Amino acid sequence: MKKTKLKIAIAGAALVAAVATGTALAANGSSAGTGSRSGAEQARTEQTRTEQAKQKTPGVIKADGSNVFPHSLDFDARSNTFLAGSLKHGTVSAVSPDGKVRTFIDDPQLVSAQAVLVDRERERDRVLVSNVDYGTADRSKKDAPFRVAGVGSYDLKSGKQDWCVDLTAVALDGKKHLISDVTVAPDGTAYAVDELTPTVFRIDREGNASVFLRNDLLKGTLDIPDFLNDVGMSAVEWVEGNHLIIAMADGSLVRVPVKHPEKAQKVKLSAPLGSPTAGLRLLKDGSIAAVSSGLLTGKPARIQRVEPRDGWKKATVKVTDTVEDPVTSDVTAGPDGTTYALSGGLADLLAGKPNDGFSLTPVKTD
Repeated sequence: MKKTKLKIAIAGAALVAAVATGTALAANGSSAGTGSRSGAEQARTEQTRTEQAKQKTPGVIKADGSNVFPHSLDFDARSNTFLAGSLKHGTVSAVSPDGKVRTFIDDPQLVSAQAVLVDRERERDRVLVSNVDYGTADRSKKDAPFRVAGVGSYDLKSGKQDWCVDLTAVALDGKKHLISDVTVAPDGTAYAVDELTPTVFRIDREGNASVFLRNDLLKGTLDIPDFLNDVGMSAVEWVEGNHLIIAMADGSLVRVPVKHPEKAQKVKLSAPLGSPTAGLRLLKDGSIAAVSSGLLTGKPARIQRVEPRDGWKKATVKVTDTVEDPVTSDVTAGPDGTTYALSGGLADLLAGKPNDGFSLTPVKTD
């Protein structure tokens, strides 16, 4: 629901409440001075409160983008729009809260658009998109999957490319790559993580890239039958204290001090995250919401809250919600302080089946 509609609905509900209250007062004034309301009046007031609560409760957003197959998305609060990458078309779609979908970025250099990050800090007004190739996209090299790895920067108003960097040319290792996620530090430096090698890339605001870190802590250990082996880094967030928090697909977290990446270490968790961990969202209080896919178990995806201690050397983990669709792959902010989980139809994509859209489900994070 759009904010304008929400405000109108709330205002309408408030008017109904005012009318009901006025009616109750009038009735009380004409009564025998008891000061009590009739059962009918109390029922009307309770109904008004229930209607107000329903107006404030977000619903599932059914997006009408057929065969888009997004893996991740981000929310632009200024335009009240979600931006979702397409693994099938290599495009980025703008998704309104009413589920309408339109193509926003269509760059021939993008094979599959995986990670999507809105960056409005310090008026940068850009969208960062990771470029990957599962071998299933319209622009894929079917006989050579996972040979595309990059990050592109696009103007948030026009969708035009600022730059698109090829990270395989930076890695120069001849290996398969999958840039699963990207985050941005306050100075505009981007950090991209590779799911298939233990490599973190650094990219400056002009698109100049370098290898930031290679570390065995970041090696993949999770196997997804009939799809990928040795799956490693799945998501990343920059957090206060100038650290990168990297989610591993196996449910562990790694803390990387940006000024001393050689001191990377595993975060001591009260309980492991569900595996495979698929997406992260940094919350306002510095905690992280994580979504763990049920891809391997067939069980509902889990939303978990990770609360840091001792500068992210330790963290407490608790489950706050679930999503019925097991293959839920990301979690993001939404309108009016909400959080949404993305179910993009990844299972259908891998099976070569079409679909008629995707869904965003409101979830609890505390």
